[in-house]
Amino acid sequence: MTTPLPERYIAATVKHLPADLQADVHAELAASIDDAVEAHIDQGEERETAERVVLTELGDPAVLAASYVDRPLQLIGPRYYLAWWRVLKLLLIIVPTVFFVLVAGGHFLAGSPLGEIIGESLATGLSAFVHVGFWVTLVFATMDRTGFETGETWDIDQLPEPRKEHPGSQELVPSLVFLGLMLVALAWDQLRGFVQHNQEAIPVLNPELWPWAMLGLLAIIALEIGFAILLFVRGRWSTPLAMTNTILAVLFFSWAITLLARGELFSAEIIELALSNGATPDALYIMGVILGLGVGIICAWDSADGWVKSCRAGSSKVTEQQPATTQ
Repeated sequence: MTTPLPERYIAATVKHLPADLQADVHAELAASIDDAVEAHIDQGEERETAERVVLTELGDPAVLAASYVDRPLQLIGPRYYLAWWRVLKLLLIIVPTVFFVLVAGGHFLAGSPLGEIIGESLATGLSAFVHVGFWVTLVFATMDRTGFETGETWDIDQLPEPRKEHPGSQELVPSLVFLGLMLVALAWDQLRGFVQHNQEAIPVLNPELWPWAMLGLLAIIALEIGFAILLFVRGRWSTPLAMTNTILAVLFFSWAITLLARGELFSAEIIELALSNGATPDALYIMGVILGLGVGIICAWDSADGWVKSCRAGSSKVTEQQPATTQ
């Protein structure tokens, strides 16, 4: 004989509960279901139909059981989500970077081959990335389920005074710092070399890029500096600025990919050093493809970011003008 649906539903619910609650919940839930079913029958429905409607409205038995014991069904609830996200973002930036630099520095001082330095450093950085994500999430999930209190509470007195910042100031300084470091890196690579081998400096970029290819790169950097200043002066993104930003991204992508595809981007000395230290032509080709994809992703992201900010600036401008229009 088939067990009635209400009895099956109650059994599926109470099995998720502690033993000391099962009897009470069983009785309470049975009475609640009977009352709801009888109400539907009084309205002219068949018992079987009424039972299906009532049980469907109650939903998944496991979800209902969780409500009886106040058990969260999400990994990290709203109480700790923002704190988890802030800590996770900070540690994912710091910890993998530190491990990557330490491992790379240790292998470099030990005289390891270039391929081994890159491989071990990337593997360690990736492993640190995974561990940070796992352990930080595990700690916050445990805190959420045990009801652990951090002792920090929000108070209305913590509200900061609103600051009126120039809309372009957040773009100008990071852009100028990054572009300035890029110029310093180019000069250092050509004059001192980033790689030392047998007390000889080896440039990473091909010295034969001078003058025309390198002047093209310097022109793109100069245009980027001018664009950052123009954005600061204008004070907000716009469609022409987003188009200009996209053009600059395409110019840099074309410059890098063209030289990379022709095999003219890196110096012959650095390629020979990599081959002599155990790197294979196939490995170098794969690294070149990864580098090209990385450049493409960065340029695409930069272009898309400009268009998103342009759309937001347009929306905020309409919102600011709305009160004047409605008056």
